[in-house]
Amino acid sequence: MTRPLLFADREDQLRAELRDVRRPQLRRLLEECERLRTLELPQEHPLASITWIGAGAANLALAYRLTGQEQYLQELRRYLVPALSFPHWGRANLPDHDLDAGWLCHGLGQAYTWAGDALSEGERTALREKLILQGTRLYDFAVGSEGGWWSVSYWQNHNWICYAGLATVGYALADEHPPAREWTERAKANFDTVLDMLTEDGSNNEGVVYWRYGVPWLVIYLDLLKQQEGIDWFARSDYLRETFWYRLYQAAPDLERIINHGDCHDRRSGHPVAMYYKLASEYRIPQCQWLADTVVDNFFWREAYESDVRPGVRAEAYQELLWFDPTAPSQDPYQLPASRYFTDLGLVVGRTSWDPDAVMVSFKASPGGGHKAWETSHRLKKETGWSTLNAGHHHPDAGTYTLLGYGAYLALDEGYSSRKKTEHHNAILVDGNGFVNEDRYHVYEDLAHEYTAEILTASVEGGWTHAVSETQAMYDRELGVERVRRHLVLTPRGNLVLLDDLRAAQPRVWTWLLQTENPAVELGESGQWIADAGSGRLIVRAIGEGEQVESVVTAVHANPTSSTPSLAIEKVQHTLRRSSPRSTTARFVSVLQPRPWFAADPAEVAVSESGTQVTITITHRGVTETVTLDTELAQMSGEGVTGPGFRGHSVQ
Repeated sequence: MTRPLLFADREDQLRAELRDVRRPQLRRLLEECERLRTLELPQEHPLASITWIGAGAANLALAYRLTGQEQYLQELRRYLVPALSFPHWGRANLPDHDLDAGWLCHGLGQAYTWAGDALSEGERTALREKLILQGTRLYDFAVGSEGGWWSVSYWQNHNWICYAGLATVGYALADEHPPAREWTERAKANFDTVLDMLTEDGSNNEGVVYWRYGVPWLVIYLDLLKQQEGIDWFARSDYLRETFWYRLYQAAPDLERIINHGDCHDRRSGHPVAMYYKLASEYRIPQCQWLADTVVDNFFWREAYESDVRPGVRAEAYQELLWFDPTAPSQDPYQLPASRYFTDLGLVVGRTSWDPDAVMVSFKASPGGGHKAWETSHRLKKETGWSTLNAGHHHPDAGTYTLLGYGAYLALDEGYSSRKKTEHHNAILVDGNGFVNEDRYHVYEDLAHEYTAEILTASVEGGWTHAVSETQAMYDRELGVERVRRHLVLTPRGNLVLLDDLRAAQPRVWTWLLQTENPAVELGESGQWIADAGSGRLIVRAIGEGEQVESVVTAVHANPTSSTPSLAIEKVQHTLRRSSPRSTTARFVSVLQPRPWFAADPAEVAVSESGTQVTITITHRGVTETVTLDTELAQMSGEGVTGPGFRGHSVQ
């Protein structure tokens, strides 16, 4: 048989370490196996996903391999029954050809090399023949569908999962089924391309939840390749070297929850402990090892039971044991810069500190999939006719932001929707219209190259976070939109200043949107509102003339997986809408002030204009912060922090 996948050359070392440095990971693995014993297995293929059966088999097989305890082998036999008896892997969506097949090929392929020798000849033969059948089906689909869907969806989790599963079963069977070498070679060619296609800044257009679900499969494949062929593509991958920073800077201030740009089922699905261990080991990132340990000690079980990602963090016990590196350095992130700019995704993240109650903003603007994916996919479409960019998890959210503070989500991102709309975000509508091509699942599909958004300038220094987005090109050309430019500043005191500079060829009604957990209630004087959010609240100071303001309920529906209708998400958020009089130009100036739940003292805000410059002065509890913005992005100078179109100054 093929030598055991993922640890062929270090089995004796692993066994020795189970008694000391790897003892906590062994305990996690054995506890997961005990949980697996309590689960009822289906006799017929359910409508829901069966990915968990593959993960369960892998955990049980590794526990048996390393401990020799018979009960784990017996339980593995129980898990093999449905996997072998179901005529197809997957039911609701592309049976045999999508995620269920990828997961089971991976899990059972590993189980075959880890425990296959302990099975009877009949059991081993049945498992081998089933793996050959399913691997052949997956391979044939990848070849037959080349040019469309996951076969060439280089930036998408389905591609990574299905090809990693195909590679796993290919390596497991290569010595006994020579055609399986074609499977591993095709997977290698795919990931060779994927690594070249991925952005160098480590960001992910699908959002944290799908990052957490999909990116581990890049790591799975590269680890397989390293173990089976001695080829180290970890050293080659700039994406994997940098992607932990994307995850860290998309963590909420408490580090437990997440910023939920993109398709995010919930706010607690974001911590793949096993992958943190592997990235810490390969790239010696101290904060990565620290976060893994912090999750294990403080966050693990809440995510395990509250996350809507299936099969979830518990199923990754076997990877935690194999990928934990006791020699990896560990250090907290508290001395790191509090803000960061990810250029490809146009993602600017600022926070006032690393304190759990800090104020944090996450602001983004880029084409669908990010700049590199957008440019590359359009080039490939022109050259080959292939559809390679499946950015269905990327929302029409360019130029929008999420704001957190005092442990609360103050200005929301919707998180997930089946029909994605600009009006679900903290965005600008033009005559009630959002981005072109919206109100469907994949809003970037078949969209012409010209529909691009971008960050024009960004700076993160001196406690100030400043960025300017331009999203004019994202609106229908018939609207004649010439400028939708948003200037955003997070001050050291946690005030968020927004200046929206808008222009069209014909008069339009411009609508400014703010999404909150609860309705924004107008304060005593006009132009101020307050929105409660549990442990925090948001005071909004709006400066404008002739605006019509209303607070409405915005309903959001999503079904994160077509295979499991019961996971459908129904929620509402509350939208503060400010609409200008019909005009060719409009300007919204807004100051968003996060507060703890018990405070309701608004700052004094003054606004003055001089030519193209707008100065906003915010005074609160004896501290004055002054922000000067230039709508034409002229280079600013003077006292304080400066940059193109920006000057910030604080006086106590």
